Amino acid sequence: QVQLVESGGGWVQAGGSLRLSCVASGRILRLNVMGWYRQAPGKQRELVASITSSGDTNYSDSVKGRFTISRDNAKNTVYLQMNSLGPEDTAVYSCNADAIYFGGSGYRRMTSWGQGTQVTVSS
Repeated sequence: QVQLVESGGGWVQAGGSLRLSCVASGRILRLNVMGWYRQAPGKQRELVASITSSGDTNYSDSVKGRFTISRDNAKNTVYLQMNSLGPEDTAVYSCNADAIYFGGSGYRRMTSWGQGTQVTVSS
């Protein structure tokens, strides 16, 4: 199994910045696409940004130009730098990874999710 643990959430005033981190652990062979999702109260979960193992990135229109996703493959970590935050960014942010890991009898593939971290932006 592969476990993901997020950190870096919290409270910030509008216009401020936060940096989220997500560390993957387990008997990992490779992490393919990693991403950040968010879910606000009463809304569906949405993709915020994703990044491939080679560094290609994708962003939702709502965060383009404000958020930056990056990763450190040596540390099995993905980051989300969030700038110019607004109240509309308030949500639980979760990371996700398409992982290849050693499952005892061989290599297996799974989609792993973190438990989420709360981001609250006040106006």
